[in-house]
Amino acid sequence: MAPKLKIPHTYVIIFSIIVLASVFTWFVPGGSFEREVIQTTSGKSEVIKANSFHYLESTPQTWQVFSAFYKGFVRSPKIIVFILILGGAFWLLNESKAIDMGVYAFLRKSNSLNKFRLIRYLGVNNIIISIVMLIFSFFGAIFGMSEETIAFVIIFVPMAISMGYDSIVGVSMCFVGAGMGFAGCLMNPFTLGIAQEIAGLQLFSGLGYRFIIWMAINAVGISYVLWYARRVKKNPTKSVVYNDDAYWREHQSKADMQVSEKSAVSTWVAYFGVLAAITVSAFIWPQNPVKLGATAFMIPALPVMAALFAVTGFIAVRKSIQAFVLDILIFTILFLVIGVTGFEWGLLELAALFFAMALIAGISMGKDANEITKSFITGARDIMGAALVVGLAGGIIVILEDGKIIDTILYSISRSIEGTGKITTLSLMYLFQSGLNMIITSGTAKAALIMPILRDISDMVDLSKQATVTAFHIGDGFTNMITPTSGVLIGVLEVARIPFNKWFSWAWKLIFILVILGWIMLLPTVLMPLTGF
Repeated sequence: MAPKLKIPHTYVIIFSIIVLASVFTWFVPGGSFEREVIQTTSGKSEVIKANSFHYLESTPQTWQVFSAFYKGFVRSPKIIVFILILGGAFWLLNESKAIDMGVYAFLRKSNSLNKFRLIRYLGVNNIIISIVMLIFSFFGAIFGMSEETIAFVIIFVPMAISMGYDSIVGVSMCFVGAGMGFAGCLMNPFTLGIAQEIAGLQLFSGLGYRFIIWMAINAVGISYVLWYARRVKKNPTKSVVYNDDAYWREHQSKADMQVSEKSAVSTWVAYFGVLAAITVSAFIWPQNPVKLGATAFMIPALPVMAALFAVTGFIAVRKSIQAFVLDILIFTILFLVIGVTGFEWGLLELAALFFAMALIAGISMGKDANEITKSFITGARDIMGAALVVGLAGGIIVILEDGKIIDTILYSISRSIEGTGKITTLSLMYLFQSGLNMIITSGTAKAALIMPILRDISDMVDLSKQATVTAFHIGDGFTNMITPTSGVLIGVLEVARIPFNKWFSWAWKLIFILVILGWIMLLPTVLMPLTGF
């Protein structure tokens, strides 16, 4: 009998790609574009001067494959530290069993809706998955939610397991949902906004057809996830991560035996402390900005949050420690949304938010400073593998940058696009953008770097610049969900305990379908008169 093929570890796969990238630096000549800084509504951006490419002396990478791990850490510190803080924070939450009890309470309430014929026909779980994915897709389309999804994995994976599905369904609810929204890109100022400014278009113009694209992407993507979820529910062993989900199933079985604990004095202390902090913030910022694309308006978000927490927190403390910690988690998520949409929070502010949540949860449970510290360190240690693999994945880009071949690749592809018809040019732009995600994962960076090139190419063939921007933002969304160079993807998978190779074996079919759909949705931008195009 032939020996069974052993699937490489995620670390092995990524390091192999690093070695392959170093081999490319020996055969692809070095090159560089000149760059200039421009001012956009989202801030200053560094863009390529379209006709400034020149070759440089090649810098083949050899021993640098061994330093790529170190440089990858240096290149991706924000995501790495964010993951470690999340690990410590959610370890404390898991010790309280608040998430488990919240999940079971939510599922019990939702199952009671089966008494309604329409809901019973559609399936409560199907409705939950669809709504959650649409919410995250909306966040991805409006403000480019990406790194933030790492925090939600720890919530939705246990929920998916409790619903009878697997960790892939849990990841799909938040990460895939946000990825589809990123591709639909209704009003994301960090990708669509920059791309349209560079192309010389009115900010967020063409919204009508973009909304149709967003709806089509969600309809197909959500349907695929629902089909897979139903298949797993019917036969759990058909899940590609059935064995890997043993950890989550064991966690679920232990959670079944948990009982609520009566609140202690420390829980009341935490309640009044948080209430005081929110109240003071409400007096300092009685009106808070909310930015949705080009639209900005003021709302009394913090005063409303203070009033809500005063009521819900009081009720939760009287009920149990777990209820109060769950209330803290809910308000943490609400503050995340307010911070990102109104105050332009980044990973630094989000890390601080979750760190504060961890301290409040620890105090609520009556832990002293030493116990909170030990639990936090245990959680960070448990998730260390995710941080390590993000650093290793960053090493791929380091090799390509140090080898000075990224701009050469961009130049070669742009030259191959020139001189073709409108549909062929648009299709090649879309293919180019989809493949570029393997090298540059930041949507903002790609918009600033390549839109000057695509803009000039579209002028050569008299192609609508709006169509060019559409090809950019659709191509920017899908392959990000499968490339091993994406620190966010690797972080999500490591938190969910899904090996990259198994994720790839599941995700490539969905990504292929979405890529084809994206190309089909591009054709009307050339073949039909569309408003804004």
